Amino acid sequence: MSRWIDLEGAVNVRDLGGIPTRDGGVTRFGRILRADNLQGLTSGDVSRLVGELKLRHVVDLRSTAEVTLEGPGPLAAVPEVTHHHLTLFPEGGRRTDVEADTIDADRVLPWHERQIDAELRVTGFYYGYLRDRSDAVVRALRAMARDDGAAVVHCAAGKDRTGVLCALALEVAGATREAIVADYVATGERLELILRRLRASSTYRDDLDSRPADDHMPRPRYIEQFLSVLDERFDGPLGWLARHGWTDDDSQAMRARLRD
Repeated sequence: MSRWIDLEGAVNVRDLGGIPTRDGGVTRFGRILRADNLQGLTSGDVSRLVGELKLRHVVDLRSTAEVTLEGPGPLAAVPEVTHHHLTLFPEGGRRTDVEADTIDADRVLPWHERQIDAELRVTGFYYGYLRDRSDAVVRALRAMARDDGAAVVHCAAGKDRTGVLCALALEVAGATREAIVADYVATGERLELILRRLRASSTYRDDLDSRPADDHMPRPRYIEQFLSVLDERFDGPLGWLARHGWTDDDSQAMRARLRD
């Protein structure tokens, strides 16, 4: 089976099934999907996702500003689907995304150049998601592990925020590190299409046009650095999760979702 799911209104959608695990198995198809933004889904896309693929949960990792500017997308109108909006950006205090009633569109983007503190210069900004929004990370993973239908996790490009959550889910499920990295970099196969879609939106266009497309390519070293930081500081992703309220029952639920 192909892991890619071709839709009319999204270009970076794939299944987390078929990924090799450390015990020689593979992850299950039809349980967790990953995607770019879902605003452009057609009625046919919605019918396929909800009817054929039994989608029941949408885990939206975008900032409140992005959702306000872009909208929640057509799946929000489907009664069978539960939405979990869990931004990975801090939205209060310093580095806020939304201040009072004013949306600063220049500060909603995961790739936008922002002031980086000393720790993130060492660990990378992927670690910043965990440091600043550990609650959202754990809640998002729990939503992905629910067993009442398929779940899709997405952000804008389906690359950075989505890539981190999928790496953690696959780690819990026992995927090999090589397979986790391979899933992360697979987004590069659709990068041109992703950027074309985002440039059609005024929310993302100016920032994207300020940088060459190659700057957005998902490279193995980015996710490898993220995982190595968790290995060195917390004895691995599961160690980090355990420190932030993730339980053995949570791990069992995720493994049951993604394993045969």
